[in-house]
Amino acid sequence: MPLPLDLLRVRLRNEIEMCQRELRHHIAVSDLMLSSFPVMVNVTFLRVPGPDWEQGKVVHRFVHRMAVIVSEDYPIEKPIVKWQTPIFHPNIMMPDDGGYVCTKLLENWDFSSNLVTFIKGIESLLVNPNPKNPFGNDMCTRAAAYFNRNKYQPPMHMDQSDRRVRIVGDASG
Repeated sequence: MPLPLDLLRVRLRNEIEMCQRELRHHIAVSDLMLSSFPVMVNVTFLRVPGPDWEQGKVVHRFVHRMAVIVSEDYPIEKPIVKWQTPIFHPNIMMPDDGGYVCTKLLENWDFSSNLVTFIKGIESLLVNPNPKNPFGNDMCTRAAAYFNRNKYQPPMHMDQSDRRVRIVGDASG
């Protein structure tokens, strides 16, 4: 049985505030008043290395975006996650392929799960691809084959040699 809407709003507002307080990432909400569902929580991971494929080799990207869609059945129902930036990962689909994220965090979702723990888990998955449990689409299986042969070794620190200003997102989110 879903939470009454007033309790759901309080819980979700508390979780979003906790994300903004505890995470170093940018968190934006489609409807700050949480007046209607589904609500989209946009997460921009900052300074987190993740693999991408560029010109025949793996490169490291340090800014990644995903949307977490929360329905009125949250937290009983797990959120829907859509990856929004290019990636070469066995467990995260490219945006053009659906952007779905394959993670035990979603498989084991229950009433006690929350957005902070979930986002931290996605951050860990981003840095530590699991090639033994890939999505079955072409890009994810190619990434799995690559990472089964070559361990992903993200840099400890972001390369500071390119200090150009980068604009993340756009006016519409």
